[in-house]
Amino acid sequence: MYDVIIIGGGPGGYLAAERAAHAKLSALVIEKRELGGVCLNEGCVPSKTFLNSAKVLDYANHGEAYGVTVKSPATLDHAAVVKRKNGVVKMLTGGIKAQLKAAKATVIMGEAQILGKADGLFQVSVNGKTHSGKNLIVATGSEAIVPPITGADKKIVMTNREILDIEKIPKNLVVIGGGVIGLEMASYFNSAGSKVTVIEMLPNIAGQNDTDISNILMKNYQDKGVTFLLGAKVVEIKDNAVVYEKDGKTTEVKADAALMSIGRRAVSQGYGLETLNVEMDRSAIKTDEQCKTSIPNLYAIGDVNGKSMLAHTAYREAEVAVSTILGNKDAVNYRSIPAVIYTSPEVGAVGETEATATAKGIDFTVKTIPLTYSGRYVAENSVTDGICKILVNNKTGRLIGVHMIGSYASEIIMNAAIMIDTEMHLDRIKKLVFPHPTVCEIVREGVFMF
Repeated sequence: MYDVIIIGGGPGGYLAAERAAHAKLSALVIEKRELGGVCLNEGCVPSKTFLNSAKVLDYANHGEAYGVTVKSPATLDHAAVVKRKNGVVKMLTGGIKAQLKAAKATVIMGEAQILGKADGLFQVSVNGKTHSGKNLIVATGSEAIVPPITGADKKIVMTNREILDIEKIPKNLVVIGGGVIGLEMASYFNSAGSKVTVIEMLPNIAGQNDTDISNILMKNYQDKGVTFLLGAKVVEIKDNAVVYEKDGKTTEVKADAALMSIGRRAVSQGYGLETLNVEMDRSAIKTDEQCKTSIPNLYAIGDVNGKSMLAHTAYREAEVAVSTILGNKDAVNYRSIPAVIYTSPEVGAVGETEATATAKGIDFTVKTIPLTYSGRYVAENSVTDGICKILVNNKTGRLIGVHMIGSYASEIIMNAAIMIDTEMHLDRIKKLVFPHPTVCEIVREGVFMF
């Protein structure tokens, strides 16, 4: 019998087990594939190794703007990139196993099956043995959505899982979906030499990101040779082409490979969750800010609750769930969770956009400042169209949103997240001292526009 049973060994699951074990709770984590989940094995980390290799390649081939010339074009060895990716994943998964062992958490590899409750305890079976738990944390993650498109089962179709192990660079890659996963893979394969076409049903890319920033990102991609088909719907996939409808016309585009990246769905089927009769929001498990579900002592963290499908959100939710189990007051502040698109240029965002703030009826002011106000940004970039948008609540004088596109955006955005999380007033932000010269100074410059 355990104090906590966790189903799923991804970012939320393994951290919940570690935190629980460190707090002297007996913890069992059950994982059916590999510790680290989608993020570590077939998502966040592997894709970043790809993107870093592409960045190095782009620097080599386009260094003349900085006074550095490679006499013959640099080439990318994709097999070596994949090998390095596998090495990085192996090292990090090994680290997770070591951390859990050191914390004295129990790990069982196998498929969990929830049997229900007996004598007030959750009953979970794995590998033919039943385990009881006072608390149950579901951290089963999400899976790629594959819509019922004719030909979706063709060999050329891949999800984020398969494309990270593709053996050679396709001559023509069609990316179905212009969200984060699709854009990051489009970025890598474009740099690696593929002719990339992105097909997106919406009139913009990058989902709910700021529209102006999405447009700048798309222009940067287009300048690099990526083709975008917006407001288009894929209707069929052939052995060597993808067929789409746009403006009432049906057209096809060549494809040696097609990446299906239209979104992800919470994994809530196949492991007996229905035996608990928990309240759902479509495929996601409904939770509050303490990660509690409608069933006492049942928690859902990470992608499976559908609130914010980001690894760092899962980390925080894991901490909150365990803290709540321990009887402490804690909650996830979903308003201050940053998000990043690790393309070149990078996109960083936190808090309200103009669209969401307007929809909520917030009285706000927005200021946009070019990143060219930063000396370091100008010194290090040949393309200088980056911007930073800052939103301030007019009634409270506090920061409610920051959105930027440009170098170091992934690192800078945390500064803004802290300001929003602590509800820092503009007057207080103006007293902060930023190191010079840095790109993060743009936040200070922007705040002084108010």
